[in-house]
Amino acid sequence: MEEIIRMLPETIKSIIEAYQRRVLKPIEEIRIRVNRPLEVISNGRPEYPSMSSDANGRAYFVTVEDGVHLLNKLSQFSLYAFEEELRRGYITIKGGHRVGLAGKVITEKGQVKVIRDVSSFNIRVATQKEGTAERWAPYLYKNRWLNTLIIGPPQSGKTTFLRDVARIASQGTAGLRIRSSKVGIVDERSEIAGCIHGVPQHNLGPRVDVLDSCPKAEGIMMMIRSLSPEVIIVDEIGRQEDAEAILEALNAGVQMIMTAHGYGIENVLKRPIFQRLMEIQLFDRFIEMSQSSGPSRVKRILDAEFNPLMISKNKVST
Repeated sequence: MEEIIRMLPETIKSIIEAYQRRVLKPIEEIRIRVNRPLEVISNGRPEYPSMSSDANGRAYFVTVEDGVHLLNKLSQFSLYAFEEELRRGYITIKGGHRVGLAGKVITEKGQVKVIRDVSSFNIRVATQKEGTAERWAPYLYKNRWLNTLIIGPPQSGKTTFLRDVARIASQGTAGLRIRSSKVGIVDERSEIAGCIHGVPQHNLGPRVDVLDSCPKAEGIMMMIRSLSPEVIIVDEIGRQEDAEAILEALNAGVQMIMTAHGYGIENVLKRPIFQRLMEIQLFDRFIEMSQSSGPSRVKRILDAEFNPLMISKNKVST
């Protein structure tokens, strides 16, 4: 959180620090909206802290000056230098934290050119939870990584889980008899690796190559052509061109581990892109995630025939 705290206007900084001391819960998001109450999300629940140490005090309303201060800090006082980030609608800061932006959108020929008059900031706190995927890794590896689709609604832990799979695949683990693999990550939204100037801010192991802020379809093809990965990891597939690139990777002998938004496999497989991938029997495993706040958000794991796989304390079974 230190990197985030340094960016905040003084008033909001003091409120957040007091909130942390009082609540003692990890902060997931800080939402800063001009002329609206400051919002903090912990354990999936919104709270509206006040300037007072009294938890029942009036919520703090964000000022225009707060928004200007934060945008200047995020852009290092040069909006021109961050024009591409403003076009995409987010800025990644040190530590891998991502700040989503909203305001007046300027378009050109039907395409987003830039966001001006930024009035909303969504600071998503990046947390690497090493070991998140270790219990489930035996499902996903059988002498090679299996082509896997991770399904879940927003804030169900898909990206956190995917990040840990990348780490395990890259470094291997003797205890699970998983060998180290060459891993390529196409990180279109700078969320998996959280790169700053191309350098990942999370521990992804020694054998990872990252294409940061690169569209998935183009990135997958670039990986295949020049980086010879054994496993490619991507977040939030959903476009037809993504499917075409995934098929190319499959034909090149590369294993794919990816995520998709959805509330269950039945919901996701209604989409045309997944229907096509199902026709060629691409997926070996499906993982469904839930929005529960428990230690594990894995709801169930299915094989290629949609049979649920069960795990005991010491071994994997079907």
